[in-house]
Amino acid sequence: MSERHPEPDLDYMKRVLLEMLAIPSPTGFTDTIVRYVAERLEELGIPFELTRRGTIRATLRGRQSSPDRAVSAHLDTIGASVRQVQDNGRLALAAVGCWSSRFAEGSRVSVFTDTGVLRGSVLPLMASGHAFNTAIDQMPVSWDHIEVRLDAYSTTRADAEALGINIGDFVAFDPLPEFTDSGHISARHLDDKAGVAALLAALKAVVESGQQPLIDCHPLFTITEETGSGAAGALPWDVSEFVGIDIAPVAPGQASSEHAVSVAMQDSSGPYDYHLSRHLLNLAAEQELPVRRDLFRYYFSDAHSAVTAGHDIRTALVAFGCDATHGYERTHIDSLAALSRLLTGYLLSPPVFASDSQPASSSLERFSHQLEHDAQMESDTRVPAVDSLVGNKA
Repeated sequence: MSERHPEPDLDYMKRVLLEMLAIPSPTGFTDTIVRYVAERLEELGIPFELTRRGTIRATLRGRQSSPDRAVSAHLDTIGASVRQVQDNGRLALAAVGCWSSRFAEGSRVSVFTDTGVLRGSVLPLMASGHAFNTAIDQMPVSWDHIEVRLDAYSTTRADAEALGINIGDFVAFDPLPEFTDSGHISARHLDDKAGVAALLAALKAVVESGQQPLIDCHPLFTITEETGSGAAGALPWDVSEFVGIDIAPVAPGQASSEHAVSVAMQDSSGPYDYHLSRHLLNLAAEQELPVRRDLFRYYFSDAHSAVTAGHDIRTALVAFGCDATHGYERTHIDSLAALSRLLTGYLLSPPVFASDSQPASSSLERFSHQLEHDAQMESDTRVPAVDSLVGNKA
């Protein structure tokens, strides 16, 4: 087994996760969580810059400046906004991010007006069994069939408007975190605050170890992943490797586990980079980490937004295993620890291809190999001679 990498501080990871969960951050309402993470980077002595909208682009200096790599986790979460102030004084909602209203029902929420915060509950349009009996069970599951009941006097549209409610006000859902003695961590919005906590713990481990990475690494903390544009405008132009950090669904038909770190081989955008993904798998094997390969069929990540923005980069995705994603989520400290250890190993590892420091080349000499197909093609026992193929065609 290779030399041990510095161990992440799991108490630190759990503390920052709990503190982040207490900060509402639906996409579009992320200033406070950005400030929180920036303060953690300042404590670690890691320099950073902020884009205009608030994406954090930090730099962990390496022994050489190119090729660069980036690791990215997102600070924004799913949520909702006020779609309509209804005649009954309650609020219709529009989803922020892609998630089912099934998981919104029954939640306690904060509604952020221009002047303050109001509390409320998300309820189905028919919410009382004593009034509607079994008709409740016939209600469709959709955002058109739920509403926010405000904890204020609000029985008409005028009442709600007098409270300062406006269309477009952000609605944040209470996280309800619970860390149990079994090691399980349950909460809303583990996606991707658990990934952020794992990355911060890995950065802390590297900084406190005194080890310098071989190449520059840019930790990125994006703010619009849930709506699809996350890393589109965030990458330094000389980045050649990009590893996204996100959530791995634990469900029937998936290979991910709450007790392992997942390396995604493919998602809705297509396969991830062959070489970078296997580099991560090899690092996990060297560290004897519990690791799974998985494929996510209904899933996009910051890596997708970076590629579609036009960056010529190798991409991969590592993720913590989580049950009930985009609902009341649950993971285990085993998975977060494995993720943080894999990230620590990756930050200190050599580049997959040192030649990636050059963005383009007219030579095949430094181009990568996947399998040695050339040798197979040269074997007469595997492939008929060209003359015989031509003859058969004729």
